[in-house]
Amino acid sequence: MTDAPPPLPLRLADALSEAAGGLAALCALLVVLLMLALVLGRLVGIGSVKLQDAVLWLNAAMVMLGLGYALKHGRHVRIDAFAARWSARTQARVELFGLALFLLPFCAALFWLSLDYVALGWSIRERSASTGGLPGLYLAKSLLPLGSLLLALQGLAELLRRWPVAFGGRA
Repeated sequence: MTDAPPPLPLRLADALSEAAGGLAALCALLVVLLMLALVLGRLVGIGSVKLQDAVLWLNAAMVMLGLGYALKHGRHVRIDAFAARWSARTQARVELFGLALFLLPFCAALFWLSLDYVALGWSIRERSASTGGLPGLYLAKSLLPLGSLLLALQGLAELLRRWPVAFGGRA
């Protein structure tokens, strides 16, 4: 007997996390390549503030876009010293507790607290504070609420995924 496919909202959340994770991986590759260019440039006496800004902003994009992907694939920080001995039901209940009490409120707070910060950046079309730096810092700042939404969406999907194990007939 095969399991039924996950409900559409879970598939959508997973697909969005996969797409954002793909973008995060691309950012990681670009960070490595640009860092190599920066190091080689320094060796020959050439520096670039724009390149330094690009590395910082791509690193921020990598982190914020990769949060939901990491949660989906279980690559987030865990403390499994006790969980390894727990039943699947107990593990699912602890996961639900962590998602509901810690992750989702954190995402909500990050989203809410970043809105004014991002709005100000957009209103003045904020650019790098470094002389000769990149324009568009407001775009990088927009990753804060976006990343929190992506993480919250995947957190909700994980909550829905664990609910039947925690409180249903399956153990």
